[in-house]
Amino acid sequence: MQPLQQQNAGYDRAITVFSPDGRLFQVEYAREAVKRGTTSLGLKSKDGVVLIVDKRTVSRLVEAKSIEKIFQIDDHIGVATSGLVADARALVERARIESQINKITYNEPILVGGLAKKICDLKQLYTQNGGVRPFGSALIIGGVNGEETRLYETDPSGALIEYKATAIGSGVQAAVDVFEERYEEDLSLEDAINLGLDALYEATEGRTTEDSVEIAVIEVATQAYRKLSDEEVSGYVKDLLERNAEEEEPEEEAEEEAVEEAVEESEEAEDAAEESEEETSEEEASEDKDSAEE
Repeated sequence: MQPLQQQNAGYDRAITVFSPDGRLFQVEYAREAVKRGTTSLGLKSKDGVVLIVDKRTVSRLVEAKSIEKIFQIDDHIGVATSGLVADARALVERARIESQINKITYNEPILVGGLAKKICDLKQLYTQNGGVRPFGSALIIGGVNGEETRLYETDPSGALIEYKATAIGSGVQAAVDVFEERYEEDLSLEDAINLGLDALYEATEGRTTEDSVEIAVIEVATQAYRKLSDEEVSGYVKDLLERNAEEEEPEEEAEEEAVEEAVEESEEAEDAAEESEEETSEEEASEDKDSAEE
């Protein structure tokens, strides 16, 4: 019997070939490209949709403003991306075209779910035709339809799921754990931004700075996409760092107290051992004396 790795050898050469166990390896490799990207997340609130991305740079020579991970698609729709940036830009351009086609054809804004399905239809085509490869990018598509908020996550395979809060890229599990524990449907827009930043802080293991964060909101009241200014982002990030500093102080104090208690217990144990040894030696000396007298 050949090892599974040898059995699957060669089935990742073409996108149109299934492996014996029903897998499309090129699609799985595209998902890995997304996992290696920086963290992007989105969440719904009662007042609108929030999109937050981590766009940290690998060099201090890079202009942070030149890195785009959040894009406006229409007046009422925005997109956060993770994975291959070039692939994401191609999908964003296609989304903008589809949005304008719908507006010209039907004289009304495209529905958020309708746009997500059109993008996923395109993604699916690139998993079923020879000579092409899947898009190595995932999108979080958020927007408003009238009084309703919508948030979708798209996958390189062409699958899409609607979420209340979700994340893509590296650190997904840490961000999702925060959402699972603390997300509520009646969050205000500001509370949603703070919760999203807390999730990003956990996903990036505390490496969140003013320059590495980008935030956009689509509000129900205005039916409009808006990217937060540098000053607004700076204010939210400062609050985030202060909150976490306050939470870490009691933990550090508790750790110090635990260490001190452990040291005291160790010293007490050593003292008790020394006393026991002294008593034992005294008893032995007394026994030796008694036996000598006898």
